Amino acid sequence: MDMTKVYKNTVLLTLVLSTTALTNTFSASAKDYAASYFGIQAGGIVLNTRSIQYGIDYISQNGGGRLIFPAGEYLTGCIHFKSDVTIQLDEGSVLLGSVNPFDYDRQNTAFDHNFSTSLALVLGLNQHNISITGKGTIDGQGKELAANVGELLRKGLEKGGSINRPDEDRRPMIVNLFGCENVVIKNITLKNSACWTECYNQCKNVTIDSIRVESRAFWNNDGIDIVDCDNFKVTNSYFDSSDDGICLKSLSPDVANQNILIQNNSMTTDASGIKFGTASLGGFKNIRILNNKVFDTNRSAIALEAVDGATIENIGVDGLVGINIGNAIFLRAGARKPTRKSEIKNVSIQNVYVEIRTEKNPLKAMPGIVIGGMPDQIISNVSLKNIVIKFPGGAEKAMAKITTDNMKNIP
Repeated sequence: MDMTKVYKNTVLLTLVLSTTALTNTFSASAKDYAASYFGIQAGGIVLNTRSIQYGIDYISQNGGGRLIFPAGEYLTGCIHFKSDVTIQLDEGSVLLGSVNPFDYDRQNTAFDHNFSTSLALVLGLNQHNISITGKGTIDGQGKELAANVGELLRKGLEKGGSINRPDEDRRPMIVNLFGCENVVIKNITLKNSACWTECYNQCKNVTIDSIRVESRAFWNNDGIDIVDCDNFKVTNSYFDSSDDGICLKSLSPDVANQNILIQNNSMTTDASGIKFGTASLGGFKNIRILNNKVFDTNRSAIALEAVDGATIENIGVDGLVGINIGNAIFLRAGARKPTRKSEIKNVSIQNVYVEIRTEKNPLKAMPGIVIGGMPDQIISNVSLKNIVIKFPGGAEKAMAKITTDNMKNIP
């Protein structure tokens, strides 16, 4: 691979994404509105859903601006973003998600996939120039909310999954945006989702910067899911999640994740740090992953998985540190859908340092690097440079010994 070309592409992508951020500004007529102006009450007791929605609608229809929440707790059900609106959460302010499942709406799109129509506290459909900023918090109260969804299942008022494990599309996310353009999420904290924490599906020109995600309320709390987006950057952020940290998915065979920058992030998870897939119908291309840190993670520091017919191509990883990790690098091309062929090509991974965690049973330890294709699911043109992987060792010789004589016994 021509590394000079990879570097130039990285610089160009960074410039494009930086320029894109300049479009996320509102007109000179945009105004600031205090939450109290619309009768929104702090205290965490009054349900403010209708007041907040009225404020968002009013601001959008009157030149745009910011809806400002000063310090305090503001209880709300589902709200729908509208164009030219910023939700400003001042330090000490908390948008507190209702724990009543009936307070959440399902976003109606023409896209045939559960996660595009999932419930969420903050929804947005085909809007532009929208932002959530400030040093405040959105708390989904996901543990209690998921338990209440399970109670609905027990009563027969809801279907999908079991009482202790309701299906994903029955549990609300915190943020779910579909088809939105010019989006900024900056400085805020997102915590305690009942499902994926935040999902951006077929969105363009998105900046996620300096956010903090603390999401271990339920078993599949991905930190962030980027689905078939264009011109998307995640920078300077922290993710603590019970599933994958930064997860890219492709849910449409006709769309791809492209022109993505993932830089200067830190994450700890119960699954993988940075992961492509496994939902991989369309593609992933022109993606740069620079100077990230993954720690205390059960699976991979980085995993690129194309198993549903997608092509993963033109991926540059430069600067990755992993501490106490199950596996450093995992590349997999497979065929969950036999009629669709997957492919991984043109991948450059360099300047990686990973310390593999100690396993109680050394036989369960994963290899440091896995690159696994199939005869008709090909991985090609992969460059690995300056890779350091440290293993803890400690297995008994009899357990670890494999000689050339018994290699033939390994299938």
